[in-house]
Parts: sequence; structure tokens; C-alpha cells
Amino acid sequence: MKTKFIIHGGYAGRSNSENDKFYKEILKDVPNSTKILLVYFAKEKDAYQQMEKEDTFLFNKNKENKKISFEIATKESFVEQINKSDVIFLHGGKTPKLINILKECPDFRELIDGKVVAGESAGAYALSSCYYSKSEKGLFEGLGFVPVKIICHYVGENEEKLDECPKKLERILLKDYQYKVYLLDKFEHRPLVGARISKCFI
Repeated sequence: MKTKFIIHGGYAGRSNSENDKFYKEILKDVPNSTKILLVYFAKEKDAYQQMEKEDTFLFNKNKENKKISFEIATKESFVEQINKSDVIFLHGGKTPKLINILKECPDFRELIDGKVVAGESAGAYALSSCYYSKSEKGLFEGLGFVPVKIICHYVGENEEKLDECPKKLERILLKDYQYKVYLLDKFEHRPLVGARISKCFI
């Protein structure tokens, strides 16, 4: 079964026409009654309330006739929450923090099979094979669920940093509000092996 991955360049919580397209894309192929799991592991808990406010507003703004419900992910109930959800939304923030928590769920790729998984900024980095982060000042390995090398918040610089990633990976440069869609079978997941990465948190 194909999993729909949507990777977003950043600031998905801002209300504008480009982000409206992103939220419509997330909801395009889901059931009429859909549950959305909001994953804020990349942020500190004191930011959850504001992010939930932004996300629920934008999802509801773009849901058309669909009935949607929301739940905020917790580490303690994460597996059960994924199983009950149609959409998994990995929010931006600190990528190493997000990756380390997702690694605590070794069956994550199997659990999300056939669902819609959206990753914004840090979420996109976590899903990718290889990414360059200006804020973290280096090149890092993601979890490799989407076979791309990526820069989010792209402003026309640092593209050459991705040259250290494997050449076979698709190069993705996403400006704020831009997104790209991938339909992938779980067996297409190929973690990096022996890649020359200058730094790696995992």
C-alpha cells in the first residue's frame, strides 16, 4: 500500500494561499471522516497550544465538506494514536529532537503505511534521507523514508552543501510555503549506508 508523504519548506502555520494548497493536499484523498494526529515532538510543550490553534484553524479552513478531528501526539500513546489516525502531521522545530523521539518507535514506518504523512521543516528533514540545516550548521541524516536530499527555508544559498549526500538522491530545495508530494511503498525505504555526512545526530 502506498503512503502519501508531503514535505513542506516551512512556516505551514501561517495563513496564506500557498499554505491553503498544502492543507488541501493533505486532505484531498482522506476519508470524509478523518482523524489528524498533530506531532509536536520537535517543539517544547509550552508551544503546543499556539501550534494547535494555528493548525486546527488552517485544517478547518481547507476541509471543505470533510469531518475532521484532532489529537496531539504523546510519547506514551504514540503507537496507539498512529493506528487510530488517517493523517500524521510532523510539525517543525528542532530536527534532532524530533528524530530521536521517532527513533524510539522502531515500527514507525510500518505503522504509517497507507496513511498521509506531512512533514513541515523539521518534519520534512526527519522524513528525508539527508538534509542541510542552516540553524544546526551542518549536514545530517534523516530517517530516510523519502529518498531525497533537502534544504528547507531555501533562500538561494547552501545548495552545494548537499553534494556530500549520495548522488542518487533527488535534490529538493524548498522555499517557505512550498511543498512536494511523494507516493511511496514501504519497501522503497532505503536508509543511507556509508554516506559521507559531516555530522549526524542518529
